[in-house]
Amino acid sequence: MARHAPRMTGEKNLCLAGGVALNCVSNGRLLREGIFDNIWIQPASGDAGGALGAALIVAYTAKNQPRNADSVHDFMKGSYLGPEYSDEEVEAYLKARGYPAEKLSNTEWAPTLAKLVDDQKVVGLVQGRMEFGPRALGGRSIIGDARSPKMQSIMNLKIKQRESFRPFAPSCLLERAGDYFDLTTASPYMLLVAPVRKERCKQPAGKGRVPLKDWVNQERSDVPAITHVDYSARVQTVSRDTNPRYYDLIKEFEKLTGHGIIINTSFNVRGEPIVCTPEDAYRCFMRTEMDCLVVGSFLLRKENQPEWKDKADWRRDYVLD
Repeated sequence: MARHAPRMTGEKNLCLAGGVALNCVSNGRLLREGIFDNIWIQPASGDAGGALGAALIVAYTAKNQPRNADSVHDFMKGSYLGPEYSDEEVEAYLKARGYPAEKLSNTEWAPTLAKLVDDQKVVGLVQGRMEFGPRALGGRSIIGDARSPKMQSIMNLKIKQRESFRPFAPSCLLERAGDYFDLTTASPYMLLVAPVRKERCKQPAGKGRVPLKDWVNQERSDVPAITHVDYSARVQTVSRDTNPRYYDLIKEFEKLTGHGIIINTSFNVRGEPIVCTPEDAYRCFMRTEMDCLVVGSFLLRKENQPEWKDKADWRRDYVLD
């Protein structure tokens, strides 16, 4: 179908939407085939994006609004279209509940979080507007160290409550993406799968010589926590233009470690939606073995928090799921 479309239309650019456009493997294959010069994928592909489409068709047809298409700028602005919470709102919530927190200045925020990730902490991150669509893009994310061979299992079992072998996606500085992946374009919405560069890959021991579970969990690159068994990754490229605070965090991590890449997974556990509010985030933080929570400018450390009463019931529910 993709090969037929340009022959029929003469078009060199492709826009994708609908549930099929959430197939990151197919999207990556389309890109690598070079059928189109550019591919753009609606970040809320699927039923959720229908709301945006309905609003646009009314604007363009019933209201006769101009279509200001731009071949350079992405007017989705990183898909950060959801609600956000000011530091004043967050502080009021924390004080009302008696949850200890330290407020980080603008200059402290990114270096402090980068150091936590480098120290092998798992950090829940709530900052700025919530993402529109199924992918967490640094607004409602759980982050960790992509270099760690243990982080994949730790985050799966202790936080996400799912199988230990399931890989995570990377958030990578836009300008560094080519250093890690065979990727020639931006992937701001985590909707493209790309191969990890061969020079970064390692060959695990033969599948027949080790138990399957151990074979699956072997290191396959120098960023093993985000490398799939087929040496690919579902990539999010991060630009200062769309999420400057998240970009600065990864940039500070690069200064510390030489790696402009971290783990990014959605801030939720199996069976629940991505968190939205500070209250959602705190509940998920306390019900899992996450080390730290950052909400806006406020940093909460697990060891400083009051005892959480319903952890046992939560574990029972998810073990039986």
